[in-house]
Amino acid sequence: MTIFQALIGIRFMPDPDRLLTTLHRAVQAFRETPGRRGRFVELRDASDVLVGGDLHGNIENFRLLMQKADLAKNPRRHFVVQELVHGPFRYPAGGDKSHQLLDLVAALKCQYPGRVHVLLGNHELAQWKSQWIAKAEQDLNDVFRAGVAAAYAPRDDEVYAAYHALFAIVPLALRTRNRVFLSHSLPSALRMASFDFGALQKEENDDADLAPGGSVHALVWGRDTSPPNVRAFLEKVDADLLITGHIPCERGFEAPNDRQIILDAMQTPACYCLFPAERAITHEELIRCVAEL
Repeated sequence: MTIFQALIGIRFMPDPDRLLTTLHRAVQAFRETPGRRGRFVELRDASDVLVGGDLHGNIENFRLLMQKADLAKNPRRHFVVQELVHGPFRYPAGGDKSHQLLDLVAALKCQYPGRVHVLLGNHELAQWKSQWIAKAEQDLNDVFRAGVAAAYAPRDDEVYAAYHALFAIVPLALRTRNRVFLSHSLPSALRMASFDFGALQKEENDDADLAPGGSVHALVWGRDTSPPNVRAFLEKVDADLLITGHIPCERGFEAPNDRQIILDAMQTPACYCLFPAERAITHEELIRCVAEL
């Protein structure tokens, strides 16, 4: 299924058989991504990288990001998206439509298997491991599950299991040859001493990694952007600069310190960063690479 077929399918609800084939192929493509070691990927062949901020089911912003990436005309460009689920878009009965973005990204991964990457966020982790997460007194996990049922019943259990298979395999972090590190967030100062970069390089994470206090949980939930904490993290992951999401940004991005930028693509303004990946780059230049959709 091409991404264009998937976009058409979203309007009319894709056939579950075809969707399941796409999701299973995407899982295999994530597993076979070049440079992958466990759930960490070294982007060895990238000339440049376009990374977007949190999307939370915003298909229109994803379409705009995909348009900016223009992967067909840029054969060594890599495209990175994050935080796909738990958005404001609803079915008439109240279920969350953000699963549709998973369908689209899976189709794009199948089309460009080596160059499309998804960073696991705290919302995917919460949905996958049934860790409570709420907004406006709604359990977001339950609302997401209701959306999958609204779209794909009576085969929604199979589709939901395929989404879990995706959450279990997508990268936790990426690093470019010029030492830019991409992850959804970073551990707080409280968790930094116990954070184990090796946990990101495991083929399968155990429950301790994924539960509160574990290295994966700490990676996607932390909000401490203080300069000492960011420097300590970059030392642990052997990188110089950091691009994250997770924290809402009124203007679509923030540069909270001299090593990091934060991207947000959930609403408007929405921002992305298109940066060179083969030569040295400064924090100031990285900021100049940020643009609004």
